Amino acid sequence: MPEPLRPAVFLDRDGTLTVESEWVRSGQDLLLVPGAAEALRLLSAAGYVLVLVTNQSAVARGIIDEAQLAEIHAHLGELLAADGAQLEAIYHCPHHPTEGVGAGRTECSCRKPKPGLVLQAARELGLDLEHSWMVGDAARDLEAGWSAGVRGVLVLTGKGERERALLRREPAFVAKDVLAAARWIVSQRAARAQGR
Repeated sequence: MPEPLRPAVFLDRDGTLTVESEWVRSGQDLLLVPGAAEALRLLSAAGYVLVLVTNQSAVARGIIDEAQLAEIHAHLGELLAADGAQLEAIYHCPHHPTEGVGAGRTECSCRKPKPGLVLQAARELGLDLEHSWMVGDAARDLEAGWSAGVRGVLVLTGKGERERALLRREPAFVAKDVLAAARWIVSQRAARAQGR
């Protein structure tokens, strides 16, 4: 008998979990948004699989390579672990359709707003997209989720405030930050469990 599908929260990296900066070249450039680890702990305790889905055109542009990106994400894992939180998986798009060099310059299916990363994670991790959420600070984050059948929460950190006007539809919730988003998602799950 197949394992039951699990609900997930897909999270953007820059501007959502970490403070927005122009280019992240090493783990030392990462700074967690206040409350990020607490948000992940809340979501995990509520039974959500936590998946980072991130566009990383710095790879396509030759600013960093895949090995450096792996080191950056290992450091992110250490920052979260120091505060009792963790991600189950990280999926990234290393492409850019116009700014990349070599093989990085390509029209792909994984760069948000396309849903490729979300769909790949769902296949590989056994995720229930109908009961999952996308949390991000950009229209492209929510668009990727919506295209995969996932509800969206916009956070107003990072680019969120200016990106709000670019959304083609209203998100399920607009949160001041990832912690507020997590609290709201958990409250929705609790309300559903109580049949409200």
